[in-house]
Amino acid sequence: MSSAIRLIAEDGELDLVEGFLPPAECAGLGSRLLGELAWHGEEIAIFGRRMAVPRLLCWYGDPGAVYRYSGVSHEPLPWDAALAGLRDRIEAFTGRSFNAVLCNRYRTGKDSMGWHADDEPELGERPFIASLSLGAERTFRIRHRRTGKTLDVPLRDGDLLLMGGALQSCWKHCIPKTAKACGERVNLTFRRIVQPG
Repeated sequence: MSSAIRLIAEDGELDLVEGFLPPAECAGLGSRLLGELAWHGEEIAIFGRRMAVPRLLCWYGDPGAVYRYSGVSHEPLPWDAALAGLRDRIEAFTGRSFNAVLCNRYRTGKDSMGWHADDEPELGERPFIASLSLGAERTFRIRHRRTGKTLDVPLRDGDLLLMGGALQSCWKHCIPKTAKACGERVNLTFRRIVQPG
């Protein structure tokens, strides 16, 4: 496992740990999560219109770790054993604690995540989020709200991205669509809900 590489230190912190999970572990774990988690589609409200989310997702966590965004309230499912094990390992590495995980499944290059910041009240003022990628490589794009400066980060199988400080206040991020042929990707974003219920 690599040590963390600091990608952004201005107006927040963004660190990349390449190969946090070894390749031999990633394939089996990715297949297990694809087959066992409670993946579902969802609609969100954007400017008053209901739109289908272009990916599948599910939300796991401690009782009461309710997460609300884009007009949708997410009640946590009880921790899956594999997710709980990953949480424990990431907590040991980062020295942070997490009580929930948002799981996103990108089925093809057409699945995506639009520009947003993880700045909901439930996450607190300066949230620390650990984002683990499994499967196909996808680009994580981040843009400074004031200057417009952007950075593209290729996220590969087993990579861990750490977001902290004022990052969610000062930057937005997305996973853009891609025309390149690519397989499925699972992204696990471990969070701490500080205002549950």
